[in-house]
Amino acid sequence: MSADTPLRAGALAEPDERGTLSADIVIIGSGMGGGTLAWALRDSGLDVLLVERGGFLPREPQNGDPREMFLRGRYRTSPSWTDAATGRPFQPGVYSWVGGNTKFYGACLPRFRAEDFGELAHHDGVSPAWAFGYDELEPHYVTAERLYEVHGALGEDPTEPRHSAGYPRPPLAHEPVVERLAQSLRSQGLHPFHMANGMNLDTQAERVADTASDGCPSESGAKSDTENRAIRPALEHENVRLLVDTEVTRLVTGADGTRVVAAEARRHGRALRLEAKQFVVAAGAVNSAALLLRSAADRHPDGLANSSGLVGRNYMVHNSTFFMGVGPGRNDTAWQKTLGMNDWYLAGPDTPFPLGNLQMLGKLHAAHVKKAKPWVPDWMLTMITDRSIDLYLTTEDLPDPDNRITVDGDRITVHWKPNNLAPHREFVRRMSRAVRRAGYPLILTRRMGIETNSHQCGTAVAGHDPATSVLDATCRSHDVGNLWLVDSSGFASSAALNPALTIAANAIRVAPHLAAAAGGTRAGASATDLQGES
Repeated sequence: MSADTPLRAGALAEPDERGTLSADIVIIGSGMGGGTLAWALRDSGLDVLLVERGGFLPREPQNGDPREMFLRGRYRTSPSWTDAATGRPFQPGVYSWVGGNTKFYGACLPRFRAEDFGELAHHDGVSPAWAFGYDELEPHYVTAERLYEVHGALGEDPTEPRHSAGYPRPPLAHEPVVERLAQSLRSQGLHPFHMANGMNLDTQAERVADTASDGCPSESGAKSDTENRAIRPALEHENVRLLVDTEVTRLVTGADGTRVVAAEARRHGRALRLEAKQFVVAAGAVNSAALLLRSAADRHPDGLANSSGLVGRNYMVHNSTFFMGVGPGRNDTAWQKTLGMNDWYLAGPDTPFPLGNLQMLGKLHAAHVKKAKPWVPDWMLTMITDRSIDLYLTTEDLPDPDNRITVDGDRITVHWKPNNLAPHREFVRRMSRAVRRAGYPLILTRRMGIETNSHQCGTAVAGHDPATSVLDATCRSHDVGNLWLVDSSGFASSAALNPALTIAANAIRVAPHLAAAAGGTRAGASATDLQGES
């Protein structure tokens, strides 16, 4: 559905004169989890209120300008967070707009591998099993892939898990420079594949128009973000409403502490009260945990739903490296993010521990790297990026209770010490060798730090034992009967892949459980619901 399509009358909610809004279900956060859940509940017979801290991101020519995005901070909305190790503030990579971070992601939408849901031995320890397995999530992956119009190909990646249905869209073809890289990798005995992606780019002109959409908004609407694929279709249904420009500051429980009775919020300087039967938090792993911690009360002195002491703990963001191979020829690729490789994703004969996932970055330009190298003249950065092939290497980090977020009023502090770095260094070494063999003799790398947190997860882990988890297997709080989390907070591990599709599939999985708890008349959404929908 186009972002230019006018919203249904009444789709945007307004509080009454007392500053109160009521619904059956209040969903806090409109990113991949919250927005997809609202879509999954659109035929439930329930009154669903989706609450977003920000507003609608404008569609304008500056959307695709990396200088506006990365150097001028045009769409920045988040306040700074604090690095506990240094005491210094930093700007996190999170955004409050309708659609959340999906307005800026590269629409890379892979499934987690089946092995990611069980215990996996890593160099620095064991990645724990999830409260549910791949087979339970698989049909919901199918629905999410159809909803987000994922392009991909089966039979190329040896680690690809079982699919009960093929990808809904054909793979995005490699442009010539990327195809030559793929051929070189194959000649080295490796298995590059077409990465699952949610960009609808049928022509080269469309690729050129969206060349910066990995990290920038898409003015064209070709990107499958949550606003255009889930929220706007959900708002066509009279039972779904959206409240924008509203920051939820606290969840209030009843006298016995077992149920949330209201959410306190601020909107345009006015205090609001949101009332519902069921409350869902989907503000991102850091902000969701921060909201629970700020909602401490007599019955919940350490934060809401925190009898386990694990709210805010086990924060994971991946070990990741921006990797540039620079060669003698120009790289005129427009949409570069079409190739992936998982040859060392799992342990094997020459890989005693998992190393991670390779995917392409959107084509880098001088503005993308200027902030990291401000002393380098623009002409030199342009000369380098005109000749570079740009990769993103991701290795799983492991849950560590000391990696956590804490709050002091509005201030969020991140305590984070990277782990499992030895396999990441080995991954970079192997890729350096492979890319040099492909014709790029100069290798430039930069490992991402605390500010690169678009893959954040793990701060309210789901499990079966209330003593060792925050949520149950349906992502409902063990402590508070009408509180649910459907972003990546509940992930038991981070895997080594982009979490967006898994967040969406899990929200669809949770929807019927939530609908039943709220007294809905329909169980939830499936892939067949998408037949005939645009």
